[in-house]
Amino acid sequence: MTFLQSIVLGIIQGLTEFLPVSSSAHLIFLPRFFSWGEHDIAFDIMLHFGTLFAVVFYFRKKLWKLFLAFFNYQKDISVEVKSDKRLAWLIVFSIIPAGLVGFFFSDLIENTFRSSVFMAFNLIFWGVVLFLADRFSKRQKSLKTLENISWKNNFFIACVQALALIPGTSRSGITMTAGLFSKLDKNSVAEYSFLMSVPIIFLAGADNILKLFKNGLGDLNIAILFTGFLFSMISGFLAIS
Repeated sequence: MTFLQSIVLGIIQGLTEFLPVSSSAHLIFLPRFFSWGEHDIAFDIMLHFGTLFAVVFYFRKKLWKLFLAFFNYQKDISVEVKSDKRLAWLIVFSIIPAGLVGFFFSDLIENTFRSSVFMAFNLIFWGVVLFLADRFSKRQKSLKTLENISWKNNFFIACVQALALIPGTSRSGITMTAGLFSKLDKNSVAEYSFLMSVPIIFLAGADNILKLFKNGLGDLNIAILFTGFLFSMISGFLAIS
């Protein structure tokens, strides 16, 4: 892999991770289109951690509040801390469906649904569904905010998020779609989707690290890896902003 390829793929990962288009599909399409060959798992790990750093840095104050609230076991706490604690628990539980599906079926999904035709169809299909969700949201007289997300809403969004393991399905796009159908306002949907991405991206990266050590480290080009990480982080931050 060249530095140019590393830069391009880093930018693509950062931009598409937080936009309602599939980052995994674009990272497969682009190398195939230019005949670059598939990148190795170590590079994939660095791209994912680049976007993880981006979202953590952007929401650092919010995430810190949620972290403190999550571990606050005092009985007398403010309404704001109670709300943050509840949101933190919602995010923790949102990991479970995707985590279970990924643990048991990730290899099967990757090997079965990796064709370019299927991913292209998937991109178009979920794009149409997101459009319909947006139309549905605009017709609602009242919408919920981030503080009003119910456990039922959270369970629905979390289950739908598990579908993002299928290549061509955008995690941010599909969670935003589920949020809009749950009658959440657009700002809350976007913010919640980004907050949900933190543990999911971390777990995906950790899983890839385990696969990397299982299959052997091979020849690692640190400069290429860091370049992909850096551009993924910068473009990811810009996409969120």
